[in-house]
Amino acid sequence: MSIMEYNGGAIVAMAGKNCVAIGSDKRLGVQLMTVSTEFPKVFPATDKTFIGLPGLATDIRTLSERFRFKINMYKLSEEREIEPRTLAHMVSSTLYERRFGPYFVEPIIAGLDKNNQPFICGMDLIGCVNFAKDFVVGGSTTDSLFGVCESLWEPDLEPEDLFETISQSLLNAVDRDSLAGWGAVVHVVTPERVITRTLKTRMD
Repeated sequence: MSIMEYNGGAIVAMAGKNCVAIGSDKRLGVQLMTVSTEFPKVFPATDKTFIGLPGLATDIRTLSERFRFKINMYKLSEEREIEPRTLAHMVSSTLYERRFGPYFVEPIIAGLDKNNQPFICGMDLIGCVNFAKDFVVGGSTTDSLFGVCESLWEPDLEPEDLFETISQSLLNAVDRDSLAGWGAVVHVVTPERVITRTLKTRMD
């Protein structure tokens, strides 16, 4: 088993028409043993940007605090919110600094830029960025998520349709992965607000 799959998890981000969505499961496990069913893996970076951290739970905790510090320092020094693309490069360089002893996390960033255009990207554990126009996935459920998202995603989805698409993708994928599940959280970011909903999944 890869160390990236030690704690399990599933994260997916999708782009829509002037909106983005990011969702994750809620399980924290040690291989096949479930430790918690309320473990956060998606964190707010700004009012319109979220960062998802699939991978090793200890590194998720460490990096979520480190990124929060760096985002706050950027806001203090620049006197403005950080843009999603700038955040992606900040996260990438933070990971690349530790390339010889990396954090075992593959971040996913989803948000709206200053023109309310959707931005999503994923990266590997040393910060190689993969920009996408449709969706990005991460965690131990990657293979299942790719298959379901390819089938369900369509261009220019409205917020409610995007929520339904990402929710169905996440629910169907975690059903096929014993290392993920126990509920899910989906955030849909629109120019006006952020809609956060909790999903019920199979509890076994």
